[in-house]
Amino acid sequence: MNRKILWAVLVVGLALVTAPFALSLPGKTAAGQRMLDGFRPIMQPAHVQKTAYYYDSVFTPLGKIAPMMSAANLARFQGYLGGFSGVQTDSAKLLPMLAQSLHLSVPQVQALMAKQLPSMAAMTRSLPAMQRDFGGLLGTMQGNVGVFSQVPAGLAFYGPLVTTMQANVDNYRQVDSLPDFRLFTWFFIVPGVLLMLLAGYGLFGERLGIAVHHHPRPTPA
Repeated sequence: MNRKILWAVLVVGLALVTAPFALSLPGKTAAGQRMLDGFRPIMQPAHVQKTAYYYDSVFTPLGKIAPMMSAANLARFQGYLGGFSGVQTDSAKLLPMLAQSLHLSVPQVQALMAKQLPSMAAMTRSLPAMQRDFGGLLGTMQGNVGVFSQVPAGLAFYGPLVTTMQANVDNYRQVDSLPDFRLFTWFFIVPGVLLMLLAGYGLFGERLGIAVHHHPRPTPA
């Protein structure tokens, strides 16, 4: 074989061996394989379908509810809560007033209201619990006004992510079916080493053979 061709083959083989290390291919392919392994559970069709379901059917409707959880609405509801205290105070005065007007005792008035006005009587008894529960709800709202204000922006931000996941399920499956990315470095090194050996044998093999077979023997004394 022409020696110029052999030298060219040797250079190509050397380039194939050194290029992966010059490009940091071992580290990059290892990182790529770790990324594929990490995304494998997330990019399975069933998982992507569930992600889209939660986004479309659970989180997106929150975008319509979030404006209700505003500071202005919270202030209005806190006004309602203040009204509970007033109603509770007035209801405590109402029973004695009715008892006096009807010439009955307070327990008798309570029994009469329970019979004639059961809903009002039940609401009157429930006022302390209603005030406590409504106060807890407003406390939760107050602590999360800032969170709810970010819901529309969050939905707009994550929408493209969900759409991209849905569009790339098949693409991911095809890429994931490739051999382990960490083997790609050897796809360069092994052919490169073989080319270097082939070129080296063509360039230097004959000389080495002559040197081995025609080594001068020492002259007997």
